[in-house]
Amino acid sequence: MRSVEALQWSEGRPGYIQNPNQLTERVIGAAIKIHRRLGPGLLESAYETCLAFELRELGLQVEQQKAVPLIYESVKLECGFRADLVVSGRVVVEVKCKEVLHPVDHAQVLSHLRLLGLQVGLLINFHVVVLKDGIRRIVNNYEESPKSQSPPRKSAEAASEPDHR
Repeated sequence: MRSVEALQWSEGRPGYIQNPNQLTERVIGAAIKIHRRLGPGLLESAYETCLAFELRELGLQVEQQKAVPLIYESVKLECGFRADLVVSGRVVVEVKCKEVLHPVDHAQVLSHLRLLGLQVGLLINFHVVVLKDGIRRIVNNYEESPKSQSPPRKSAEAASEPDHR
């Protein structure tokens, strides 16, 4: 159990954030600030650098172009995988500037999360008019509770057959 003094010190530190939800809120806020000032149309590297700067200004630890290790069997492979940003060692941020995000962009963030052992990532596409349309929050190892799962869908063939109950 932490003492009250230690709790107050850590929570009072600039940039101290308890959970990934709070971190993603800060990242999204910084990204919106940048997008409002610069708009769409710049290179990914420009947005990445500005985002790293803004997050550091908030007192957060930011690693840019963090190497993502790939270990297959017992061999560590140097494949050149890099996460654009890792914030406070807990959230992966992948910056994009493209007309449309594709499933491979989502898969890239999921792969980085899995390989780094992290739970939450943000995929931020700055090439949009309104930034909220370009933000995707991605969670690794997410499992829905049975109550929240929708019933399995019927296949197209099963849906066209009459229900004989």
